[in-house]
Amino acid sequence: MRRALPGYLATVGFAWFYLSLIVLLPLSTLALRSSNVGWERAVNILLQPRVMSALLLSVRCALIAAALNVVLGGAVAWVLARYEFIGRTLFDAMVDLPLALPTSVAGITLAYLYSRNGPLGRFLDGLGWRVAFTPTGIILALTFVGLPLAVRTVQHVIREMETHPEEAARALGANPWQIFILIQLPQLFPVLLTAFALALARGLGEYGSVLFISGNLPLRTEIAPLLVVTQLEQYDYPAAALLATAMLTASLLLLGMAQLGERWAALRLRGEPA
Repeated sequence: MRRALPGYLATVGFAWFYLSLIVLLPLSTLALRSSNVGWERAVNILLQPRVMSALLLSVRCALIAAALNVVLGGAVAWVLARYEFIGRTLFDAMVDLPLALPTSVAGITLAYLYSRNGPLGRFLDGLGWRVAFTPTGIILALTFVGLPLAVRTVQHVIREMETHPEEAARALGANPWQIFILIQLPQLFPVLLTAFALALARGLGEYGSVLFISGNLPLRTEIAPLLVVTQLEQYDYPAAALLATAMLTASLLLLGMAQLGERWAALRLRGEPA
């Protein structure tokens, strides 16, 4: 394998150098800065009411948004992978729009649409449902930015799924729900878990799209990434580094789970034991 790739050692060495310079060096510096805080002060910082509130809000909203993205993204991925219809190419391209759109632009747009004076917010406010400047708005923004990850993660697996078991079950009289629950869902479960982990990791670290629609009210709608920025503006670097390291650790664990889920899904599709 090594002989099949010209410049194998040079290529791998450059890849490791690039990865270390761009990713590993900044992250290791952050972890080193946090290690100088000390256990006692670290516990005191993390147990502050404002910090705990921001962390819990970020985790809670990210979990809900990730669950929504698994359901909505799975449905969108199924439509794109299994059906042909007019406008499918445009629909497929629009899925990636949240990734191409600057997150601050998305946040401003969502805040305008769902504010009390906005086109949608005015209607929802009349029904007694306020979206902007509430946790609901945060969940909406996180769902918006995480949807493409869920769709693209699930879509390629659906395309590679064999349809013979479904056709055999249909020929034997199984209804669509039985086919989905007994045949399709077990095959999709590993990749749905991967999509959930990716959307959750994306939601935990999201900042730009949430900044405007959340309202940034301490102890109410202040998320953890915003609190990190606030601590930096107040020159509280140890607290900012510690909170950022905690979020980084959670993201790394989720990405590791996503990698395991992708491997599990690939083995299931090939019919090999996980």
